[in-house]
Amino acid sequence: MCAAESKKLSFKAKVAIALAVFVITILGITALNYYLKFFGPNVTDKEEYLYIRTGSSFSDVYNTIREQEIVKDTTTFLWSAQNMEYPGKVKPGRYRLKKGMSNRKLINMLKAGNQEAVKLAFQNVRLKQSLSGMVAQKLEADSVSLMKLLDSAAYVEKLGFDTNSVYAMFIPNSYEFYWNTSAEKFVDRMHDEYQKFWNDDRKTKAKSIGLSPVQVSILASIVDAEALHDKEMPEIAGLYMNRYNKGMRLEADPTVIYANNDFGIRRVLNKHLRKVSPYNTYLNKGLPPGPISMPSINAIDAVLNFKKHKYIYMCAKEDFSGYHAFASTMEEHLVNARKFQQALNEMNIKK
Repeated sequence: MCAAESKKLSFKAKVAIALAVFVITILGITALNYYLKFFGPNVTDKEEYLYIRTGSSFSDVYNTIREQEIVKDTTTFLWSAQNMEYPGKVKPGRYRLKKGMSNRKLINMLKAGNQEAVKLAFQNVRLKQSLSGMVAQKLEADSVSLMKLLDSAAYVEKLGFDTNSVYAMFIPNSYEFYWNTSAEKFVDRMHDEYQKFWNDDRKTKAKSIGLSPVQVSILASIVDAEALHDKEMPEIAGLYMNRYNKGMRLEADPTVIYANNDFGIRRVLNKHLRKVSPYNTYLNKGLPPGPISMPSINAIDAVLNFKKHKYIYMCAKEDFSGYHAFASTMEEHLVNARKFQQALNEMNIKK
């Protein structure tokens, strides 16, 4: 082979090598770009959660991500979402975001609907309106929708309640829900929990004391309102069971406060006792039509296991300890009542 041909081959080899290097570089850049689009960190720490409402389109999701600056590069997110066929698979929910998440990881989470559950705990909630507001702060369901259900006679009748007694269905505890739970699904879950709570043992105890589960909850709400100390609950429950079984009016001050819709009352006066209401147990015999607050589990069990005694009167002790002085006769009760009234006067508590 002559020198000219050797140089020609050497030049071709160099061109080939250069071309190969160029192609490999381009492929490398393309691969790197592809990798960064899919696997590179893109999620910011601007928001802790991404909320996707029921019925949202991909456009809604994309606008939220862009407006809340959830990702650093919206273009690569959009490109990744389209390539991963996410636009047609949007699922509502509350999704936990972690700084540095890749587009691929974020989109896989959204496509799969892998949302983080919401913890919802409630107890000592006085009114169902208050509960509805609390639920609306934690879940997608709004308070208006929830109240419409609870105030619907036809709806709650299917669950075994009326609009007054339905509040007995809510057993105070800690629960987990998905954020996109609707008002109806929330109520359904609470009904399931209610049925679990009222097991055969509790139902048998309720029957043995002559009350239905709803009646137990109504009385428990009164006991709960009266008792500052849980250990006194069975004794208070026993007192009200004595009055109830004797056909006496319960004459429970908390029901008067509820009837007057004035929860700032510290001293029940004669004007409060005259309030005409089915909840005023000074005017009406028997139990009120519904709970006056959400009864605690301790109060419910205190009614089911009430302490048997002969007391039919009680009055708060004059030492403001939260305990009560119990009596089986009116004479004994009047002595206790005068002591407490004197203590109120000394503290200048007039209302």
